[in-house]
Amino acid sequence: MNAESAQAVKFKVERDVLAEAVTWTTKTLPQRPAVPVLTGILVTAQAEGVVQLAVFDYEVSSRVEIAAEVEAPGTFLVSGRLLADIAKALPNQPVTLELNSNKVDLTCGSSRFSLMTMPVEEYPALPAVPETSGVVSSGDFSHSVGQVSIATSKDETLPILTSVRVEIEGDTVTLLATDRYRLAVREFSWNPRQPDISASALVRGRTLSDAAKAMGGNVEISLANSGGKEMLAFSSAGRVTTSLLVEGDYPKVRSLFPKEVPIHAVLETGAVREAVRRVSLVAERNTPIKFEFADGALTLRAGAGDDAQASEALPVELHGEDITTGFNPNFISEGLAAIDSPFVRFSMTEPKKPVVISGQQEIDGEYDPSYRYLLMPIIRF
Repeated sequence: MNAESAQAVKFKVERDVLAEAVTWTTKTLPQRPAVPVLTGILVTAQAEGVVQLAVFDYEVSSRVEIAAEVEAPGTFLVSGRLLADIAKALPNQPVTLELNSNKVDLTCGSSRFSLMTMPVEEYPALPAVPETSGVVSSGDFSHSVGQVSIATSKDETLPILTSVRVEIEGDTVTLLATDRYRLAVREFSWNPRQPDISASALVRGRTLSDAAKAMGGNVEISLANSGGKEMLAFSSAGRVTTSLLVEGDYPKVRSLFPKEVPIHAVLETGAVREAVRRVSLVAERNTPIKFEFADGALTLRAGAGDDAQASEALPVELHGEDITTGFNPNFISEGLAAIDSPFVRFSMTEPKKPVVISGQQEIDGEYDPSYRYLLMPIIRF
């Protein structure tokens, strides 16, 4: 252990502050670390009354700064998940952490814990945070990421599809995600440092989601080259997440959107969302919910034969020919949940062709193109 980490580090912090910071930081701990020290959380107490908590696995880093009463500055490394579990279980009293030799003693009220340390000198250096490329409100950022991340693939053997493509053109940021069965696209405005900025990046969907959920106030987004590798960073309210970009070419997904849409149907978002929830209760795994658009109504059907069956009809504003199609219950439910407008619009061409779902403020108004959810139908009737 180096000289700095051997110092008698000691600081006191509020229990809730510690628990929240440790819980957030350790979300990015690797499941299968390359080396044991990567399971640790690096704790650095600074003389000016700030404690930094950080984790890093060579690809993704998370760090947060919290206020504390620092009696003796220094650094130590302990098990991240163990510290998180302990911090959440502590009574609501101030917590004191003190490094004594190769152990960290944690005291909170009458609770006492001793945690074995790991060698600080073996921990990788945290990546430098690049200069800010632009700023967006945390509300817009979190909402947009949530709308798109539902369409990322869960298949880790296809890292490209577990990622979100980020496209930046001037004051517009576009997020795209697909798992081959659906596609989500979201555009939002931000304040770039350079008005003519043009860039694109692939970032892990899980990393992006975790970062978006934890940010408050304004989020500073940085896209730059750090140490010879492309990196994306998010900073807000003392919290910083960095991620190396995923390498590879993202599929040309924009061509999936139909150029002409002869059929579109508009109905209340909440009504169809709840109807889908009810009807899907009888849908067997991998069987679709049938959507029948005809005679001013949308009829949902699930189940067949000797199995349980369900149906429900809703009024709809239909333009174009009658059409019958079907969707994976989970996929359509997630798409409808991402629509935050009073009305939802289904844009269709043919029963077996992709359907585009988007929001609309009024039943006969213009649809909102800032969010589009394209879904491949399932026809098994």
